[in-house]
Amino acid sequence: MNVNYSEVYLVLKSMTGYGKGEATTPHGNFLVEIRSVNHRYGEISVRMPRTLYAFENDVKRLAASLLKRGKIDITVQWDETAAAHVAPQLDLAVARGYFDAYTRLSKELNLPQDAPLSLIMSQKGVLKDVAGSVDETLLQPQLLTAVQAAVTALDGMRAREGEALNEDLRTRRSQIAEWSAQIGERTPQVVSEYRQKLKTRLELLLEGVELDESRLAQEVALLADRCDITEELVRLASHFNQFDEALRSSEPVGRKLDFLMQEMNREVNTISSKSNDAGITNLVIRIKAEMEKMREQVQNVE
Repeated sequence: MNVNYSEVYLVLKSMTGYGKGEATTPHGNFLVEIRSVNHRYGEISVRMPRTLYAFENDVKRLAASLLKRGKIDITVQWDETAAAHVAPQLDLAVARGYFDAYTRLSKELNLPQDAPLSLIMSQKGVLKDVAGSVDETLLQPQLLTAVQAAVTALDGMRAREGEALNEDLRTRRSQIAEWSAQIGERTPQVVSEYRQKLKTRLELLLEGVELDESRLAQEVALLADRCDITEELVRLASHFNQFDEALRSSEPVGRKLDFLMQEMNREVNTISSKSNDAGITNLVIRIKAEMEKMREQVQNVE
């Protein structure tokens, strides 16, 4: 298990983070915010103005190209500038209709016939605020630019948190390997100590009668077989190596690390069930406590 811990690990990423991106167009400004939290799979949701719904899949594809795992929420804000509006338009037909109606009513009621201009202009539909007819397809490049900036910022935060996770996991894994090695060193001593204790007890019980060494050897061999944890320690060492390889991988490894933690825990439980030695049991308790902390950290790895 020769692992060079001086190697630089930079690929591990967290699943939590925040990113923001902005882009400016002649018609308005985009503000994109992305938040991500732990999730077993990759789930991306987008909230954006209805007029931009046509670009929802483009936004998701861009985010998914870099963010492989986690629950990712993307919010797109579109602030239209004043330049996107044109001057109010006058509807002459509506204005003339109001004027004719006022004139007819004036004749019927014998009122002054001059209709005030302000009265005509204030009627509904005479003046209309018309928004500039912006072609949404022209906004797509700037929208994706803002999304790209937000995704990059989020990915950077996830990478920085991933470095801390990486360091913590490697430190804990190293400690567990050290304790596992101590268990391996302790195992032969357990058998030897058991043989001596059993021999002493038999001698006391037999009170001078000659001890059957072959029988004693047989009992010791049975205990050694029941307590043999060689296979478990070998598999545990293999899991350690795979864990180290995963930390050096350029691909998202959260699920693999989670699986390896389950397998490592399985081997440690078997070691615990076979052990009848207080020293080994104490080491197993320490290993389990450390592995639980590792398992919690692994849940946050992309």
